Amino acid sequence: MGYSTTQASSLVGVVAIGTAVGAVVASVRMKLHQATRVMPLGIAMGVLVMGMNFIDNVWVAAPFLIMLGALGGFLVVPMNALLQHRGHNLMGAGRSIAVQNFNEQACILLLGGFYSFSTGMGLSAFGAITAFGFVVASIMWLIKRWHEHNLREHSAVLKHLIDVAKNDNLHG
Repeated sequence: MGYSTTQASSLVGVVAIGTAVGAVVASVRMKLHQATRVMPLGIAMGVLVMGMNFIDNVWVAAPFLIMLGALGGFLVVPMNALLQHRGHNLMGAGRSIAVQNFNEQACILLLGGFYSFSTGMGLSAFGAITAFGFVVASIMWLIKRWHEHNLREHSAVLKHLIDVAKNDNLHG
């Protein structure tokens, strides 16, 4: 779109608006035992990120980025709740949060390094966006496949975990 860095940075706020809306909607609509149902949204997000390459108008970009943020917010809230709940049951709340935070920071560093390496090797911003979208969609697809495998091969364990999530009374 020919934006300066400052102008392009202002679009981050638009994503944040969508993320906040998606997070609020997820917190109202999703139950803990349904959290894995949002995994296809991660695949959709990766595909939509690749679609950013074709946007050249701020009036198209703003709603698109709000939608992308909303998908992210709707995806992250149930996934974080599920990770924290299962982590609490397996290793305790403090250790679970520490492991989750470590992994989030490691992914940020890894993806930042991936972007720096890609652009350092001459990949354009469009190429980096495409690669990032492909990586996100592919990893979410693999996670979804892994979950489907676990549903088939370890159905009793997963049924127990779902029952725990349905019946866990965290407030009393």
